[in-house]
Amino acid sequence: MARYLVIVESPTKVKTIKKFLGSNYVVVASNGHVRDLPKSQLGIDVEHNFEPKYITIRGKGEILANIRKEVKKADKIYLATDPDREGEAISWHLTQALKLEGKKVYRISFNEITKNAVKASLKNAREIDMNLVDAQQARRVLDRIVGYRISPILWAKVKRGLSAGRVQSVALRIIADREDEINSFIPEEYWSLDADFAVEGEKKPLTARFYGTEDEKITIHSEAELKQILDELEGSEYTITEVKKSERSRKAPLPFTTSTLQQEASKALNFATAKTMRIAQQLYEGIDIKGNGTVGLITYLRTDSVRISEEADAAARNYIGTAYGENYVGAPQEKRNGNSRNIQDAHEAIRPSDVTRTPAAIKDSLSRDQFRLYQLIWKRFVASRMSPARYETTSVRIGAGKYRFAVSASKILFDGFRQVYTEADEEKEKGTLIGKDLVKGEKLEKKSFDYKQHFTQPPAHYTEAALVKTLEELGIGRPSTYAPTISTIINRRYVAKEGRNLYITELGEVVNNMMKQSFPSIVDVNFTANMEGLLDMVAEGKVEWKSVIANFYPDLEESVEKAEKELETVKIEDEVTDVICEECGRNMVVKYGPHGKFLACPGFPECRNTKPYLEKAGVKCPKCGKEVVIRKTKKGRRFYGCENSPECDFMSWQKPSDKKCPRCGSYMVEKGNRLVCSSEQCGYVESRKENEISEK
Repeated sequence: MARYLVIVESPTKVKTIKKFLGSNYVVVASNGHVRDLPKSQLGIDVEHNFEPKYITIRGKGEILANIRKEVKKADKIYLATDPDREGEAISWHLTQALKLEGKKVYRISFNEITKNAVKASLKNAREIDMNLVDAQQARRVLDRIVGYRISPILWAKVKRGLSAGRVQSVALRIIADREDEINSFIPEEYWSLDADFAVEGEKKPLTARFYGTEDEKITIHSEAELKQILDELEGSEYTITEVKKSERSRKAPLPFTTSTLQQEASKALNFATAKTMRIAQQLYEGIDIKGNGTVGLITYLRTDSVRISEEADAAARNYIGTAYGENYVGAPQEKRNGNSRNIQDAHEAIRPSDVTRTPAAIKDSLSRDQFRLYQLIWKRFVASRMSPARYETTSVRIGAGKYRFAVSASKILFDGFRQVYTEADEEKEKGTLIGKDLVKGEKLEKKSFDYKQHFTQPPAHYTEAALVKTLEELGIGRPSTYAPTISTIINRRYVAKEGRNLYITELGEVVNNMMKQSFPSIVDVNFTANMEGLLDMVAEGKVEWKSVIANFYPDLEESVEKAEKELETVKIEDEVTDVICEECGRNMVVKYGPHGKFLACPGFPECRNTKPYLEKAGVKCPKCGKEVVIRKTKKGRRFYGCENSPECDFMSWQKPSDKKCPRCGSYMVEKGNRLVCSSEQCGYVESRKENEISEK
């Protein structure tokens, strides 16, 4: 009897796939990559057309030895690694490491680990796609060159083991730029004006907001403007000038891609991107379901596509018709793709492998997090095949002299896909205005005004979801790279995650500033996006992969040489402070550590004394008059606090000024070339004098 060997990446897949194949199939796992570039050196022969030097990954020798034994017994070998560039590269590396030349070797791939999909892949076995392999090689070599050529320079400048990366450095810059926007943001004052109206026959008042005039919307910028409008409204008659009713519909959402799954899991479940990918991998590879054995619950989790197979589409529509009624079955959607760029893969959106396997039916077999993520994927997929939701919208304008107030509301006429799924950040629909229908020309009695002062808010700090969305929109990296990129900049303490928000740390600022100064193209958003486009062209066979490296390398090398020369001319000395080491009497010096600056004794290693470095901000504490110092949160985010903490609880995210607000007496904070009152209720702003700015 013929003997066939199937090589997969993960041991979990071995169990899932074994039960689909006959006894003459042996299934083994490579446990991911088996070869890579060496860690101890660049591993790329720059002099000989950038040829990579691959070695067996430490610990993989025994795995390869066991697979070789099975190779000798096999008549045919099927490489069943993941269906993307990375998986294609792993298959190619296996052929090299196992010396499979001359043997009957076939590449198979499946988008879901189900019996039908696995059997179909065996019938459609093919050769390894070297274009996909080369695209992955190009990415790996580019990342290695950037990391290994730039990191030593950062290390030399900051005197510690920092590192740079082609995608991570751009992600860091995006976060840093947002931080700069927030820090330089000047809030602007505005006022809201609401009016409550009594409507004949109704107990509940009708509340409408000031809009402006019939011709234009007016923003009320100050209390004086508000007072003028209120004076002009005095004694006015209030009449309904316009009532508009309309219907609108909201289309069903598209099924998940890797990016949209990461975003929605972050917003709805508060999952970090790395956690989302880890749990999705478990659902894809297979879960032991009571009564069914190990089952792959979802399709492949790394995809840019929103395409759904005809078979899965038909199954979903059949399920919806049975479970919810035929009126909930959506019309066939046009073939669209979530991204105009080249698709990373030829497979589908992320969906359940079997739509009839409802979350409730398998809840007992899943962990809490597995259940929540599977439920999110299942609901989104089912909703994507459902009818649009339909709403009736009512808009009312109320006239008072030349001014207008406006109010609108909508009610659901047919819930459609919302029967199953609503997005985490979807705005709730307002209900009906009041019980009865309002009529144009109807007089209303004004009961009261309600006005409030507001200030415009700065852009929000990035969350993981927002950063993923931005990276995707800018064409930086690939969905599979987002989670490791974000994990890297957090683990290296360039970025701190507090709650859901990402904040740049002092260390992150240092690295970002040096990258912008010495390697501007590496952290340039457009350059990085263009590089992704070139990698796509390699995958399509339109560009030779080594030519991409050859065009990139000279400019990088020139920047590295220039940065190294600058380093030679600037000797970096430790900053000596007036703080005396209590153990040996030397003046302590400023050093960089994993959390930023700290004080260390220059007598190291004889004296190992260290202590926190509290850099003085050069202003007095507004609460107690002692010195304000720069402190950090536990995760590395910088703030300004009193040296007398914890006795004095003063803190500010912006640098305080010695100047007091002339309007309310609160302390002022520095924002670029302006001073802004720290009180949110005040909003006073003034320009800083030239000499004040130059002194800083």
